[in-house]
Amino acid sequence: MPTWIGNPESEPETEPMPSFIEKIGKLFKKQEPYRPSQAKADAKPVVTPKKPAVKQQPKAEAPRKHSTHRGGHDRKPGDAIPHRKQQAMHPAPAHKIAEPWDPASFQVEPKEGKTRFQDMNLPDAVLHAIADLNFQYCTPIQAEILPLTLAGKDMAGKAQTGTGKTAAFLLGILTRFIKNKQEAPKSGTPRALILAPTRELAMQIRDDAEKLSKYTPFNTIAIYGGIDYDKQRRMLEQPVDIIVATPGRLIDFASQGVINLREVEVLVIDEADRMLDMGFIPDVRKIVYKTPPKENRQTLLFSATLDDKVMGLASAWMVDPGKIEIEPDHNATELIDQQVYLVTDDQKFALLYNILKKEVGDSSALIFTNRRDQAERLSDELYRFGLDCEMLSGAVAQNKRQRILSDFKDGRCKLVVATDVAGRGIHVDDITHVVNFNIPSQPDDYVHRIGRTGRAGKTGISVTFACEKESFELPAIEELLGKRLPCIQPEPEMLILPPPVRKARYQERRPESGRDNRRGPPPRRSGPRR
Repeated sequence: MPTWIGNPESEPETEPMPSFIEKIGKLFKKQEPYRPSQAKADAKPVVTPKKPAVKQQPKAEAPRKHSTHRGGHDRKPGDAIPHRKQQAMHPAPAHKIAEPWDPASFQVEPKEGKTRFQDMNLPDAVLHAIADLNFQYCTPIQAEILPLTLAGKDMAGKAQTGTGKTAAFLLGILTRFIKNKQEAPKSGTPRALILAPTRELAMQIRDDAEKLSKYTPFNTIAIYGGIDYDKQRRMLEQPVDIIVATPGRLIDFASQGVINLREVEVLVIDEADRMLDMGFIPDVRKIVYKTPPKENRQTLLFSATLDDKVMGLASAWMVDPGKIEIEPDHNATELIDQQVYLVTDDQKFALLYNILKKEVGDSSALIFTNRRDQAERLSDELYRFGLDCEMLSGAVAQNKRQRILSDFKDGRCKLVVATDVAGRGIHVDDITHVVNFNIPSQPDDYVHRIGRTGRAGKTGISVTFACEKESFELPAIEELLGKRLPCIQPEPEMLILPPPVRKARYQERRPESGRDNRRGPPPRRSGPRR
């Protein structure tokens, strides 16, 4: 009886012969020419439904995602997981497979008073990334602290933002990891923990770590509030070497057992003075006590000031810490033209408008206020008068903040009004003007604000409005800078304000006000909101 393929009632009766599918199948499966003489011996019904099953195989990963979302009972923190799962859940930044690289190709001429990176005995994988970034000479903080941290000593360093302290501790961490290799990294169990006071600084440190670890297998994850909790939890299911975190979100994960800090080899506390100012020290203390004893880990602390309070923390958390103080680079300060305008409070907006229109033009400017409600009203007013701008404060959702910063870096956005949330750890090139619409109450904040311009050897301009309500803050700033700031009167035409050209974007945000956004005192707050 002939062998039918398909429904015999719908097929015409023909001589038994191999089907086209059988012929093609033989070619692909056996990779050999089809021989008609073997057709009858080899002819079998072809079962094709099994073939799509291979395409549907990745769906088997779905239960893993469900089980970890429910608490991860199938795996404990610290268990190693396959690298392929790391890619399936949350792909880590791709590390290049290091091609043969000759360190001799990274030639930097010796220079008196300068320390080259190749003089630091760094591993080739780290030196390769440094060469790609075109770093040639160590900054003062890097030249002084790296030899000591590479030797495993606990260190407290005084350095301002922009001095290269982030690379200083990252280079030490990566070198330590390469020289002290371990087995496969574990999920949620970092070898290094870096604490930062703000989300923006945590993201910046993570980005720097990814650039410097480009030719290494090490994985860095940033943990901070303001984004989806479960998304970050899934990120921690992959192997991790370095965690950069803000204190609050880290405590949440550590308390639930999602993060295990008992294998931390290096603890870095960045901007300790800021941690003190923001009231984070109780949280930091809880985190420190979840890490190994101070005798069994290396601890590094960085701060803009090393006063008694900061050094008290150092003595409690460190073993015989060394102390290095790098004074601000006055040459860098000289690149910034610091202007102080004497104005009344109701003249400030008109002066700002004319500076942005006549002096900033198509360049980029960062405008600082002291409170979030001030930033909201100022950004609304700029929009009313035809100046497109974005606003950054603690009230802005994290994904929007990241989008604004990305647009600002890429030049798609030229004006940003911000509270001090954007004052530290934000590296945006080509900002020509920084405006202190409100004078900060902390002199250190003034230094960090104006440090957003005049970067990488470029010149910049900082403008500060000294009115009857805030000018008393200037003496403390001058004392910190070690010089007097010249005050000038604006030209009369710079105080002329044209009529607005459009309605405020967010006037519906405060409908109960019933008054113009520019008039009246700000809403009463329980305290400063940043």
